Amino acid sequence: MAVTTADSEGDDALRNRPRQSPLASQRAREQNTPSEGNRKAQTFTYFPLGYMEGFSQWWANVPAAKAEHAVLSYIPYLKQAPTHTQTGTEPPSETPATSSFSENSADKAPPVKTHSNSDPYGPRQWYSNLVKLNGKDRALNEFSVERTGEQSEQNLVMLHGYGAGLGFFYKNFEGLSRVHGWKIYALDLLGMGRSSRPPFRLQSKDRQQRITEAEDWFIDALEEWRVKRKIDTFTLLGHSLGGYLAVAYALKYPGHLNKLVLASPVGIPEDPYAVNADMPDPSDSTMGNEFTQDQHEGDKKASNPKVPEDWKRGDNNNFFNAKNKREQANRAGDKTDTPKKPLPKWISYLWDANISPFSLVRWSGPLGPRFVSGWTSRRFSHLAPEEAQVLHTYAYSLFRQRGSGEYALSYILAPGAYARSPLIRRIAGVGRQYLQPDGTTTSSVETAGRRRENGIPVIFMYGENDWMDIAGGYAAEQKIKEEKAKILQTASSEKGKQDNGSAKVTVIKKAGHHVYLDGWEEFNEVLREEMEDVSRRSKQS
Repeated sequence: MAVTTADSEGDDALRNRPRQSPLASQRAREQNTPSEGNRKAQTFTYFPLGYMEGFSQWWANVPAAKAEHAVLSYIPYLKQAPTHTQTGTEPPSETPATSSFSENSADKAPPVKTHSNSDPYGPRQWYSNLVKLNGKDRALNEFSVERTGEQSEQNLVMLHGYGAGLGFFYKNFEGLSRVHGWKIYALDLLGMGRSSRPPFRLQSKDRQQRITEAEDWFIDALEEWRVKRKIDTFTLLGHSLGGYLAVAYALKYPGHLNKLVLASPVGIPEDPYAVNADMPDPSDSTMGNEFTQDQHEGDKKASNPKVPEDWKRGDNNNFFNAKNKREQANRAGDKTDTPKKPLPKWISYLWDANISPFSLVRWSGPLGPRFVSGWTSRRFSHLAPEEAQVLHTYAYSLFRQRGSGEYALSYILAPGAYARSPLIRRIAGVGRQYLQPDGTTTSSVETAGRRRENGIPVIFMYGENDWMDIAGGYAAEQKIKEEKAKILQTASSEKGKQDNGSAKVTVIKKAGHHVYLDGWEEFNEVLREEMEDVSRRSKQS
């Protein structure tokens, strides 16, 4: 539930009032002003996990491998998910008493096969591995599935968002692996999830070079993983920060993508504060929503009976009342930018000091699970209680891991989730980079005699109730189309026929920022169609 300025002023008035009549609480409800009792209830529901239960979870110290295993076991037709026990470079986790888990080696789990008699879309084979990369403490956690008895001609690689993990794609693996001829990979980004967590350090002092270095920290690991897996071309799906990094990958390592799918990507719009100032003044498209927006703002039919009715009503993603102001301005004919509201100074301070939300979870000790419940209780409130609890445990098990990749965020994004190097300035170059004559890739625009990419389809996916600004997606779509039109003006007829560049924006109904989870059925259906399109294009070429 969003807290407005009026609510805050009402709280101050109540605190300063010497006495309150017995009917004051009723008047407060009628005037939408919280009473003292209501404020205590709001504080409790914001962190719904009790102190004792939170202490028990902290004391239990569930290993990340075990938590991931529990989440992946919710995949339909996969009763026991394979899960290797090595989390990054830490000692292997103690294992629970499940055969598909306890028999694993540290960095590789025996594959699990689902047969057609129990899997109507099978047979399929599922894998869990920790893929070692070059250098010290560099390895990527990988979960994959392929159809058995047929050749995998295409590959889909999925990248999660900030601080998350591949387990959050658990509602997508089964649906996407129904497509014949495809192998599905999900990766934990370097320094996040259950991938290794090497110290994050930058060498450059130049602003732009530091941004590039922070991006390279992730995408160089992705490219090294591709080489180790001997994958030539693939379709890349990135959510939120994963979408931002997917674009950076496409620009630095051209020639390897046959389609790019950006699910609610961060960092597209340009904000002058984020580009030029140390402390930008963001509008309603802000990372703060990721930690405060209720899932029920887009889904009022929760299956969790513990969800308060106020959460089910939602506030239409009204963060700091900015969305209402925008709608009022539009009705009044004012088409100027959304009124900007500054983030609280303490948030900007922590951001610039490179103190992540996960640092607070680690520092808080026994209070950590309770703090995390403030996010998980809202983000997963549309799920059954048992399923939501498993995801909460998984999230906490990741959030409390040693800090690493999370520290790159303040170099890539300014406070408020606006990019320091906005993608809107670069998106037109996706699929239009030059390649060396020997087939190696480069981002140089020195044409010489080199071959240029013929464009790739780019799909922007947003939730109907997404806090990420969909206008950025439409602006990026226009940039890509303008670049194609410019190239085709001087291209030969044959080159024009070979051009694969395109862009479109898709909206997933009843979904928020986590489109792959909130609206997973429609998301899977849309993505299956895009995968089939890749297969058709491949056969025609």
